[in-house]
Amino acid sequence: MSIGHTLLGLLEKGPRHGYDLKRAYDERFGQDRPLHYGQVYTTLSRLLRNGLVEEAGVEAGDGPERKRYAITDAGVTDVEKWLSTPEKPEPYLQNTLYSKVVLALLSGRDAGDVLDTQRSAHLVTMRELTKRKAAGDLADQLICDHALFHLEADLRWLELTAARLDRLKTEVVR
Repeated sequence: MSIGHTLLGLLEKGPRHGYDLKRAYDERFGQDRPLHYGQVYTTLSRLLRNGLVEEAGVEAGDGPERKRYAITDAGVTDVEKWLSTPEKPEPYLQNTLYSKVVLALLSGRDAGDVLDTQRSAHLVTMRELTKRKAAGDLADQLICDHALFHLEADLRWLELTAARLDRLKTEVVR
């Protein structure tokens, strides 16, 4: 995810300071990976330098002064361009799991064990996501569905590969 574009999108509702942006980001997008404050301020500095945000005042507080940031017209244009650009579909052609299966076959180890171990890990994660989905709001349900669909595709691949292990072994171990 582009943190810069996400912060710009959050600024479209109005000026905010870094602390508010971090909190808004974490509430909407950072359940599993909240932003570090340093990441927020480094990103805001870059956006400011690139003319995508501007300072919109300073608030005095108990601690250091807090700068408020506002999105510029160039920032709005940048967000619009980012939103209208499709994400590149990732075909996963250089897959670590495939490498492990092939290396297990090449070394005389049981590649079926590699697949079984991975299947078990996937199922544990899928159960956790299913529980999270059941307890979550709509946004969390959609995020969990996305992850679950990818894991289901992985499980299909694991089953297909397990069914083809003998054939793969003859092709790999020549």
